[in-house]
Amino acid sequence: MYPAELVKPMREDLTNVGFEELHTSEAVEGALAKEGTTLVVVNSVCGCAAANARPGARTSLDNAKKPDHIVTVFAGVDKEAVDAARAHMIPFPPSSPCMALFKNGELVHMLERHHIEGRPAELIAENLKDAYNEHC
Repeated sequence: MYPAELVKPMREDLTNVGFEELHTSEAVEGALAKEGTTLVVVNSVCGCAAANARPGARTSLDNAKKPDHIVTVFAGVDKEAVDAARAHMIPFPPSSPCMALFKNGELVHMLERHHIEGRPAELIAENLKDAYNEHC
């Protein structure tokens, strides 16, 4: 588990633009039970989260269509919430960072770490925007 003071700015990178932090499995289940679309970002302390994932997720929200709900869990910190979120991402193996778009609780789009690592934030944002345009 990472110290709270270490991850605070990494959390705020998403919460400052409206992402809701989920810390428990109950919170994840509640978020995914909501009607409409929900983007779940599994945040991480790694460099690709800082350089690619979080900026890509933030930039993706600059789109005419966007998810009804945006939430985040933090790998290595919110174990219970991350495990619950990943249970809904099956058949994809656990990875962090990663991003999943759900529609009425059903997984409709997934970006795994290997889709994020080494790719510019703009490309990640475009990938998410395409998913929003199709599903939102």
